[in-house]
Amino acid sequence: MSSSQPVSSHYASAAPIHERGLHSRAGNAMARTRAAVLDGAARAVEKHGARKATMADIASLAGIAKGTLYNHFRAKEAVYGAALEAGIKSLAAECVAAARDDLADALSLAADRIGTHPAIRRIAADEPMVLASLVTPTDMPLWGLARSAVRDVLIAAGVATSAASIDLVVRWLTTYLVAPAAEASDQAGLLAAALLPDGDGPAWQDGHQ
Repeated sequence: MSSSQPVSSHYASAAPIHERGLHSRAGNAMARTRAAVLDGAARAVEKHGARKATMADIASLAGIAKGTLYNHFRAKEAVYGAALEAGIKSLAAECVAAARDDLADALSLAADRIGTHPAIRRIAADEPMVLASLVTPTDMPLWGLARSAVRDVLIAAGVATSAASIDLVVRWLTTYLVAPAAEASDQAGLLAAALLPDGDGPAWQDGHQ
């Protein structure tokens, strides 16, 4: 997947005029546009599927011009990658907050969000090859981000962060990409109990940092 952006041309006929707040306003506008693009990408996948959705579909559902979209991303694969990254980071932040009180609640929250995401459900229903690529852990950066997110959640809960414990949680969560499960809360409780066998304190293991 390519995440490169097109080279934009800039022509200046005079020295730039620096206004108070100009850069922050421009930055806020770009952030809002990017957020709209990522939301548009998720809705395009939900509506058309990952393979059939086009850059035009994403721009339309984001409420922006197609040219504006290309100022941010050159291809839909790059948009998808950015949307996945943003989604992982947002969910991780919620789960870290929840894990400080109850690891089982944090795991249940993650499983529920993954299992009920409309774009993921469209892919699971109609695009088995795309789904297969999503459920197969690799050394790609997005999987590294997912592992890092799980590590942060375990640390917040006071649980050991060995490679084995992180991998266990990641693989458990990937099952919800395939299908949501009504018993996610119960399974989350069992997994939390396995990571915290005493139920009331950290299960420290080698590899905790």
